[in-house]
Amino acid sequence: MKIQVLASGSKGNCTYIETTNTKILIDCGISFLRIKNELEKINIKPESLNGILISHIHNDHISGLASLIKKINIPVYIHEDLYSEIKKIIPIENIKIINSDFFINNINIKLITASHDVPAFGFIIDDGINSVVYLTDTGYINRKYYELTKNKTIYIIESNHDEKMLMEGKYPYILKQRVLSDKGHLSNRYTGRYLNKTIGNNTKYIILAHLSENNNTPELALEQVKEQLSDIEFNYEKIIIAKQYEETEMVEV
Repeated sequence: MKIQVLASGSKGNCTYIETTNTKILIDCGISFLRIKNELEKINIKPESLNGILISHIHNDHISGLASLIKKINIPVYIHEDLYSEIKKIIPIENIKIINSDFFINNINIKLITASHDVPAFGFIIDDGINSVVYLTDTGYINRKYYELTKNKTIYIIESNHDEKMLMEGKYPYILKQRVLSDKGHLSNRYTGRYLNKTIGNNTKYIILAHLSENNNTPELALEQVKEQLSDIEFNYEKIIIAKQYEETEMVEV
């Protein structure tokens, strides 16, 4: 399994995942040209993609979708709660409704219900050897998912903000309350506590995603997550910070 986060943040999100015979994107919140350029850097033609998973309908996750579908005729997999909005921007023949476990070629995909201000979903992607948890844009993680997401190979997980920076920052109070709410975003410390309960011996990489440009820094996110993991063994060099304007390294397991 190979994974590269092409972009992550409030201005656009897109992640590339490849297994033996399957290539997919999660979200399409950046331009087709940028996706094409990033994929060509790793010798992947956009036409070889087998599908796109969409987590929710906020613009930073779907802004490039219409353009991509105009150029490449591939399926777009969504939960039925997203259908009424997605059908406005792409042809309905490209839409595949998924409500539970499903397969794209050799990979099994399970949905995780997120808690956001619109219907939103994370994913557990498993190729039979390795597995990845992808979860951003959620105010909290329901404890029923802790066991389901335990001891996976890779975690791509939101580490959106530092609470102190957020509360002392320039956001209006109502927006601060939204970010901190159960329908907002995960803080660094919350993410660290979740990872403390879920990573295991099989875990090879953690990718911290969707960092706020205003209420976080890569250094703070790394420091605060590491604090929460201090009582368990993990190679901190395998914690990667996803960025808004620069792709991550290619992670291969």
